[in-house]
This record gives sequence, C-alpha cells and structure tokens, in this order.
Amino acid sequence: MSVLTNWLISALVILSGAYLLPGVHIENFTTALVTALVLGIINAVLKPILLILTLPINILTLGLFTLVINAILIMLTTLIVPGLTIDNFWWALVFGLLLSVVNSSLHRFTK
Repeated sequence: MSVLTNWLISALVILSGAYLLPGVHIENFTTALVTALVLGIINAVLKPILLILTLPINILTLGLFTLVINAILIMLTTLIVPGLTIDNFWWALVFGLLLSVVNSSLHRFTK
C-alpha cells in the first residue's frame, strides 16, 4: 500500500473519530490531513524514544503505558496543528485507542 493511501486512510479515521467523540474537535478535512501527517512524523520520531525510556514502567503495566504515551503524543499534536482541539487527556486516550484499533483493522483489510 502506498504512503499516500495510508495517509488518506489515517486522515479519514481522524475525521471520523472527531465526529464520533464529543471531546475531539477538528475543523475540516485539510486539518485532518495535516493532523495525520504530523501524528505520523511524531510517531516515527518520538514514540520509539519514549518507548525505550519508559520500558521499565511499560513492562510493569504489561504494555498498557503505551496507551498513555499515545495520548501524550496526541496532545502534543494538538499543540502543533491549528484547528485540532482535544478537551482533556482522557479524550486523547480514547481517541488514540480508537485510532489504533481502526487504523490497524483498515490496514489489515486493505492488504
């Protein structure tokens, strides 16, 4: 699957997640595209570093701390992308969980 298709699928998932969750607000599809791009870059650069730094707590929580890291990275994305607002940490946690589940399901389906 091409990078462009992956990017568009992620943007559609972000837009639909904002539609479904009342604590997540996004202005338009262009903002969803920018959010998908920024979140992809953050996940590629910062997430591996954070996972290595938090490995002991991640082992103690049996990997559930990864959800907290995802929520923190999503909150960081809201600081970078204008037009994306998330009300609080808990909505970011739910939004990250929704993004993970739907993205993995769609990518598995498209392969």
